[in-house]
Amino acid sequence: MTLGWQQVPIATMRCDRAWVEINLAALAHNIRQLKHLLSLRTQLMAVVKADAYGHGAVTVAETVLQAGATWLGVATVPEGIELREAGITAPILILGATHTLEQIKAIAHWQLQPTLCNFKQALVFAEALTAMQSEVLPVHIKLDTGMSRLGPPWQQAVEFVQLIARLPNLKIASIYSHLATAESPDQTILRQQQQNFEQAIAQIKHSKLPLFQDEQTQPALHLANSAATLTASDLHYDMVRVGLAMYGLYPACHLSPIDLKPVMQVKARIAQVKTIPTGTGVSYGHKFISDRPIQLAVVGIGYADGVPRNLSNQMTVLVRGQRVPQIGAITMDQLMLDVSAIADVQEGEVVTLLGEDGTEKISADDWATQLNTISWEILCSFKHRLPRIAIP
Repeated sequence: MTLGWQQVPIATMRCDRAWVEINLAALAHNIRQLKHLLSLRTQLMAVVKADAYGHGAVTVAETVLQAGATWLGVATVPEGIELREAGITAPILILGATHTLEQIKAIAHWQLQPTLCNFKQALVFAEALTAMQSEVLPVHIKLDTGMSRLGPPWQQAVEFVQLIARLPNLKIASIYSHLATAESPDQTILRQQQQNFEQAIAQIKHSKLPLFQDEQTQPALHLANSAATLTASDLHYDMVRVGLAMYGLYPACHLSPIDLKPVMQVKARIAQVKTIPTGTGVSYGHKFISDRPIQLAVVGIGYADGVPRNLSNQMTVLVRGQRVPQIGAITMDQLMLDVSAIADVQEGEVVTLLGEDGTEKISADDWATQLNTISWEILCSFKHRLPRIAIP
């Protein structure tokens, strides 16, 4: 008798087609390695926005907090709520802009900490919190020191801080900025941004605001992303905000002072194996035509899962620890391989698209180089129909 669909546990199908493996031991290792770079006074914020760069926000957050991170960074209010609903109590900074009453209510209710980046937004927060009779809310001031993104120009730092310090129900928890070129070997712009940041802080302190009179209660300062964390200790201040590095990738090849281990592997199964004769077109548009008989394997993963279609006829994957070429256009749900060099390939065998197999490995950096993009984009591209499988 055939089982009805209701009787088949979804868990038994999680790795039938394609999946993403998340190595939690590697993640914890990376946090410990990063902590070795920091002084005792410097805290580590783990950036888990965009579902922890595609790794799974809740699982990643729990792991990094156990490994020594003390703060979490997200981009949106719903991302923060997801962590709170999972029982995570660590402080969470919302790095993106928030403006609406609904967002402010949610921030206060879920004890999230917003970034304030313009004068109008600060007034809206104060008015809303007063109307809500809310408790004092910790807020974080973002200054634009050269990124030309969120925050008032650093020259307006004193005016901005003075406004927020006067407003009811707001407590300035930190002042920070973001670096535009920290991964570049040329540090000219990085150091100019650092100078702008420090000049802004000096001017704020010179203004004699009460919040800077007591070292125990004055706002924390933070500037460093992953690249700056790896670059120099004078960029660390009171906290660093680490994203890419904790997932095991270096922001640039010259920034590798510690041993990082990639956390993500992407795998799929071979769905069919067959032989095609010489002169056979493969996939849409016949962008590949066989010049010999080929043992072809169809693999159950495609661009709808996050494999870039522009890698068609360019990428290799690992089968039994050997590199084999992908051939033909990558389709929505499947791609094809030339496995002629491997004897007796079977349906159901595992293919490694990103990760290690034996002595061979393929990284997000490899794909990024081929596509003239960045590894951040590669990690964030894998869709949620690929289950995340945590490997202890």
